[in-house]
Amino acid sequence: MIHPEHQRRAYLQAMGIDVWLPRDAAEPGVDASGGLVSAGADAMDWDELQRCVADCTRCALSKSRTQTVFGIGKQDASWMIIGEAPGAEEDRRGEPFVGRAGQMLDEMLRAVGLGRDSVFIANVLKCRPPNNRDPKPDEAAACRDYLERQIALVQPQVILAVGKIAAQNLLQSAEPVGRLRGRQYDLNGIPLVVTYHPAYLLRSPSQKRKVWTDLCLARKLSGIAPT
Repeated sequence: MIHPEHQRRAYLQAMGIDVWLPRDAAEPGVDASGGLVSAGADAMDWDELQRCVADCTRCALSKSRTQTVFGIGKQDASWMIIGEAPGAEEDRRGEPFVGRAGQMLDEMLRAVGLGRDSVFIANVLKCRPPNNRDPKPDEAAACRDYLERQIALVQPQVILAVGKIAAQNLLQSAEPVGRLRGRQYDLNGIPLVVTYHPAYLLRSPSQKRKVWTDLCLARKLSGIAPT
């Protein structure tokens, strides 16, 4: 049987997406089962991972970005916030969730007694899609092991997936946020809660009560006492 990781890398290469290898690693080959020899982000530390992301050319977004948006925050945070993809301002500054949506996220965190510096914030994609369009499946696949390694390094007590793209990619689901939110999921042993994206709250402030419910669930799962 071909290892799932080998299948994933074969899929990426078939689409013409470069598979990153550490400088001291051998060239990719074929193992006895016929799968590609695995080499990726799964053993990287923070510095190695950040350098790899900064130099990434796995998909066409590397040609249009200003810079990658790696993520920011406390590297051993109890909460990890995962959004969809950088926007224009994030692409310019290299930081996730800035501008009005970032301010709304800050308000959401403050409501449960947290600050931006006490959580880790990342996105499904590390590069901005042109015109802020939704990420394509191959782009999300190319970034997947970067995000998985960030989760493994942070080891959060809870993950808060904000918005449709983040929730659907993390849960491998096609359901809308309205159906995914309001319950606890398990992502490789880590509790995960889905809620609306801060940008959506700017357009639909009436949904803030639902987001508060989601935040309270995440707070309970992370062991943070109510404020």
